[in-house]
Amino acid sequence: MDLHQLLKYGLTASDHSCEFPAPRTPAYSDCSSISKQRSPIESLSGNIHSQHSPLEPGSSLRQFQIKFSEFTEPNSQNTITSQNMRHALQELETVLMAPDTDEGATSTNPNTDEHKPAKVARQLSRTWSHESRREPIIMVQPQFTSNRYPVQSFEVRPEKRPREMKEDPQNKVKQLLIKCAEALSENKIEEFDALVQEAHGMVSISGEPIQRLGAYLIEGLVARKESSGTNIYRALKCREPESTELLSYMRTLYDICPYFKFGYMAANGAIAEALRSEDRIHIIDFQIAQGTQWITLIQALAARPGGPPHVRITGIDDPLSEYARGDGLQLVGKMLSDMSKKFNIPLEFTGLPVYCPQVTREMLDIRPGEALAVNFTLHLHHTPDESVDVSNPRDGLLRMVKGLSPKVTTLVEQESNTNTTPFLTRFLETLDYYYAMFESIDVTLPRDSKERISVEQHCLAKDIVNIIACEGDGRVERHELLGKWRSRLTMAGFKPYPLSSYVNSVIKKLLGFYSDKYTLVEKDGAMLLGWKNRSLISASAWH
Repeated sequence: MDLHQLLKYGLTASDHSCEFPAPRTPAYSDCSSISKQRSPIESLSGNIHSQHSPLEPGSSLRQFQIKFSEFTEPNSQNTITSQNMRHALQELETVLMAPDTDEGATSTNPNTDEHKPAKVARQLSRTWSHESRREPIIMVQPQFTSNRYPVQSFEVRPEKRPREMKEDPQNKVKQLLIKCAEALSENKIEEFDALVQEAHGMVSISGEPIQRLGAYLIEGLVARKESSGTNIYRALKCREPESTELLSYMRTLYDICPYFKFGYMAANGAIAEALRSEDRIHIIDFQIAQGTQWITLIQALAARPGGPPHVRITGIDDPLSEYARGDGLQLVGKMLSDMSKKFNIPLEFTGLPVYCPQVTREMLDIRPGEALAVNFTLHLHHTPDESVDVSNPRDGLLRMVKGLSPKVTTLVEQESNTNTTPFLTRFLETLDYYYAMFESIDVTLPRDSKERISVEQHCLAKDIVNIIACEGDGRVERHELLGKWRSRLTMAGFKPYPLSSYVNSVIKKLLGFYSDKYTLVEKDGAMLLGWKNRSLISASAWH
């Protein structure tokens, strides 16, 4: 199957197209089909009946360059707004995804060393101005509090004005947070208590990124001191909002953090390339969630010139995810069944409500003659490794998957080193990682946005608390860097399957519509997406 086709459906389909924020007008992209915590099933079932514009044959990459420049040149008469951006990108992508007649798409054959990116128009750099706004004081009830430190630490305070602050106030907050962690790591409890009380006066869930992050880091530190981290983490999971609200928060998170959705887009591109000539396809998705990652791929497979293949999807999901989804895996099956009828593609779905380490070959119903693809997206880090369980379920799962002989295995993970590092090093890594994420969120949502507060509390805070406060099998957020994943996969017998440089070049262009501070780095056939100089998400493929 042509990668151009996959990108067309992933980026320009009318029911799952991208809408990018316009200056001073917060808006969210609607490429929810590429994210892991996909958009709600309810909205999907209501949208999949819309029509898709056909792919025009005979276009070339050069035509795309011309068309793209019409919308990116400073003197262009096309005003970029949130209303016309979708139409503009649809038109551009229709040209881009068509068969190229004068400049071929990059080959992604894993046996060749030539992976030259296609020539595309220069990257659009845009900066957004934000209107200054007065921030009212809002009382927001946090989802967790310690016994020692009361609720008032989470009072939403107006951002302090420069005249009220000393030079570089954000660095002052950062250094104070580090001092708190150092005092706790050295068991200097009295000093820690005093520093925490001081920090409470400097953090705010509606302030600067470091102030917002600091509020959750302090709670994690206090929980660690009181050995209550695991209980708080479990309480957070039990006190999650109604499933429809939680899905809305997760969708917003993935809309405002494009490095997530584009990481999945890279993985989908690798799967499409590896299975492009197969007639019978079996996709095993570890942690399928809402199942919407596969919408774009199914549409692209259905549009094959020679007819669609037979597709079988096995969706694995731990039983706890049923709450977030609002129902069991049969809801995913219903959505995929509707898509099968809509696009006239033979499709089977099997749901496995089990934890990933418990999956066995016998559960997966491997059939001869099927081309197999295995997908791990933001979930493998939850599987314990040798530092938690002597049987090493993480490496054992990879060896089991390799024994299935998949044509391609895709991995999307957070680019952070929090698995086996000691507490203080792990705290500094968490501070650095989530500071970049919180700062990137500021580009899209204003400081006083209740939606932003809810997203950070319900989608990010519990992970931060778990990383900082918990140890042993209670710490389930155990991220590793791409280099470590590469080592594990290599030891399991995998070899790298280079991602498409062509797909990466398109992703890099689209990142520019969000902010010029987003980064994309291609490294040894994999892709690193980040904010400024901090990598946040890695995407890689293996065979």
